[in-house]
Amino acid sequence: MPNLKQSENSRRARVVILDNIRSVHNVGSIFRTSDALGIDKICLCGCTPTPTDRFGRARKDLAKVALGAEKDIAWEYFLDTKKIIKKLKKEGFQIIAVEQDKKSVDFKKVKTKFPVAILMGNEVDGIDKKTLALCDVIAEIPMKGKKESLNVSVSFGIAGYEILK
Repeated sequence: MPNLKQSENSRRARVVILDNIRSVHNVGSIFRTSDALGIDKICLCGCTPTPTDRFGRARKDLAKVALGAEKDIAWEYFLDTKKIIKKLKKEGFQIIAVEQDKKSVDFKKVKTKFPVAILMGNEVDGIDKKTLALCDVIAEIPMKGKKESLNVSVSFGIAGYEILK
């Protein structure tokens, strides 16, 4: 992975880490929202689908949702989420997980320090405890209705705009 801190926008570098996102549609939606947020790079980890299949062909299902953003935003695949988090931390990135946890803070109260990486987790299981332990902040979107969570791509849009403002 290129060292984003060395780019001309290093002080404002913005990265997204997708940890075991299962749905290609969620990934495509996150690419599209990332374009709107000015994200520099997306790290796709574990079982997260990439914009190309294992033969290097463009995934039409992801492209249909991303509407071209998958071509405009740098991305890289990593098998192990923890390794990329550790690498980014060494480069000075603040790691903010968006997750429900007993240690979480209201996402509106997060004090963002750049460069920053936003970590989003699996649609069903969320982010595992060992990975959460590597994060600097765990941000939570308060739920006011009867449902206990939002779709991961919706959560990314809401939290991303607030965290990166």
